[in-house]
Amino acid sequence: MDWKKKLLSPVVWGNLLAMFAVIVLLIVCTWMWLGHYTHHGEEIEVPNVVGQLVGDAEYTLEMLELEAVVVDSTYDRSKPSGTIMVQHPKAGAKVKSGREIYLTINSKQSPSIALPDIADNSSLREAQDRLRQLGFRIGPIEYRNGDKDWVYGVKCQGRTVMTGERIPTDAPITLIVGSGQDEEEIFDYDDEEASDEEGEGGQVKDEE
Repeated sequence: MDWKKKLLSPVVWGNLLAMFAVIVLLIVCTWMWLGHYTHHGEEIEVPNVVGQLVGDAEYTLEMLELEAVVVDSTYDRSKPSGTIMVQHPKAGAKVKSGREIYLTINSKQSPSIALPDIADNSSLREAQDRLRQLGFRIGPIEYRNGDKDWVYGVKCQGRTVMTGERIPTDAPITLIVGSGQDEEEIFDYDDEEASDEEGEGGQVKDEE
């Protein structure tokens, strides 16, 4: 009978109730903490920051308790440097506060590409097609004596560039191309004309 008295003792029931209250309190506190940590039921609409400068975009997102993270860059010569080009998540998406918004910005410098082997190795049309496919800009052609439409060299920003040298894609390239005339042929032709004129002049003098 002693165990029955102990079981019905107010001390035992008091301890059990206290333990039960502690468990309930822990469950409630955990639930509230999870709701606060995961921002349960909270939704923020992501603003459109594409086209803004990175500083303005960061301020816009910060005001909504969102975090701007620059993850990549691209290059568009028609856009100011530092402009937001792409954002993820996109504008209008529903997110929770503290969410990172990933941004791609317009780079300050144009990317550079290695010059392919076109000097003294391709025709004008072949060189132009290859350069355009790689994203180069082609400027005015510079002609020199040599085989017609044969590429003899490449210039960029006033200097000769070699195969493999990296060139900014927004810097125009000048192709040095043969005009179809040879220096020796022009020289020989001029000499023949000069000889003919001297000969004709000599004959006239002799006749006089």
